[in-house]
Amino acid sequence: MSKEINYQWRITKYNPAYRNAEGHYLRDEWTSASEIGKSFLGEIVTLDDYLQVERAYVDTVMKFLEVYQIENVRLIHLETYGLSNVDKTSPLYDPLFDTISLAEDMLVTIDQIPIVCKMALREFIHCQMITEDFLVHLGDDYYLFIGANSIQQEALQFASEQRLFVEQMISPYYLSEKNVIREVTWRLLKDKRKFIQGREILKEISLEELRTIFQLSSIHPVTGVFLITEDIADFFQNKIKHKMDFTKYEYYLLAGS
Repeated sequence: MSKEINYQWRITKYNPAYRNAEGHYLRDEWTSASEIGKSFLGEIVTLDDYLQVERAYVDTVMKFLEVYQIENVRLIHLETYGLSNVDKTSPLYDPLFDTISLAEDMLVTIDQIPIVCKMALREFIHCQMITEDFLVHLGDDYYLFIGANSIQQEALQFASEQRLFVEQMISPYYLSEKNVIREVTWRLLKDKRKFIQGREILKEISLEELRTIFQLSSIHPVTGVFLITEDIADFFQNKIKHKMDFTKYEYYLLAGS
């Protein structure tokens, strides 16, 4: 994602009328697919209840893509922890999940996007979807954030028609390039605690260089955590004072705020 995203919205099932002055949501509602079968506001959340809301979220994402004429997105900040030892007999598991081989920075087609959305909403994966000037963030606690560089009322109205609440708000997962700090970090090999032994901030380094080094697409923001292997070590060694020693340490590029 190369451009700043000027307009962003929080789109959720949560009625802002139930927020306090600090923005905290005060109503006791379900926030996860894992809460199907539990009682909220005196009623049991059924699978059908959940699927109805999920459909509203997925349809809203697809409507935005249609209105903004987007046919594919890049998948970034991918975590697939929920797919390990998954129970394929669960009603939340969809056989279509097996049709996509997920990978960081992969190009996701318009037909695959609903599947990825479902995987994220059901907490099998965590990810963000981006184009050069558009974003979809599927966050924790059933929060959806969408961003673009123009306002299309058709898309916003559609979300409202799905009984979702649209609020103009910067996504907490959004990080402007001007605020990104990138540093090389190192920790002892086989350290189960993953304790960082040292770090050095990188300066005067371009996104284009980093994208080339890590073989990323031209719109990847190069934020997150990236393993620095010996074959690319020389590039980073020229940028830091620490003498890299791969017999003792493992190295990462850490990029965030």
